[in-house]
Amino acid sequence: MKHFAGWVMALCAATAWGQSTTGLSTQWEELTGPDFITAIHQAQGVCLLPFGIIEKHGPHLPLGTDLINVRYASQHAAQQEYTVVFPPYYFGQIAEARQQPGTVSYSMKLQLELLQETTDEMSRNGCKKIVIVNGHGGNESLLPFFAQAQLESQHDYVVYVYWWHAGNAPDRPKEHSKNDMHAGESETAHTLISRPDLVHLDRAGQESGADENRLHLPDGLYTGIWWYAKFPNHYSGDGSVAAKELGEYDMKAWEAGIADVVRAVKADETSLKLQNEFFEAAKHPLETKQ
Repeated sequence: MKHFAGWVMALCAATAWGQSTTGLSTQWEELTGPDFITAIHQAQGVCLLPFGIIEKHGPHLPLGTDLINVRYASQHAAQQEYTVVFPPYYFGQIAEARQQPGTVSYSMKLQLELLQETTDEMSRNGCKKIVIVNGHGGNESLLPFFAQAQLESQHDYVVYVYWWHAGNAPDRPKEHSKNDMHAGESETAHTLISRPDLVHLDRAGQESGADENRLHLPDGLYTGIWWYAKFPNHYSGDGSVAAKELGEYDMKAWEAGIADVVRAVKADETSLKLQNEFFEAAKHPLETKQ
């Protein structure tokens, strides 16, 4: 029994924050040069790029909520299925919150160029399967576009994009809010798990997260000001009702989802093969069988 207790303690120490059972850190920035080589081989060339943002999250959550939560989920997933996690990345689409204090909004040109050079550099360092894990709703158009744009020129790596949304599992704790899109009940609950010290529940009622619905346009008609028209406070929902039980459930589900994605990407031998086939065919379109 004594030996068993010692083994458990050793395992717990090895699986501390950012540490895998192999003894290698999962975090890119923590690895030494020689360990990085070992880590990339251990990860089978699969790397995670957790993608957050810096923006206001109501009156009660930190500006880096999306970045904090997506890295938390990614780092814990990497402990379940070893992979290398890229350093903090927050250079995404957040133009709709430029009127709010603390928001960092880069030009669209820079966003795309920086992301392309980042994935190129990851590939140059052995990451031939790059999973961008999205943690910010405003990137849900940007990232599929970026992945599709990889077909403009040939690469020796594959970009995958993954984002997780809470499902309707019968055992998931019930939400109290109908309007819960940004800094509301769910996101606050998640942050109660990732960084409870940065959550100020007592401030959640200082601003309104209600939908003001100031646009009246027909279905199917889109305009970029839609979010500001609904939520000028950049707050959607009611964070004051958040509970740790919901946060624990969702974060574990998110971590498990990312770990499953890493396993699937490790096993994927088809995507790069098809990319290469596509680019070869694209050189001679008149020879493509019709």
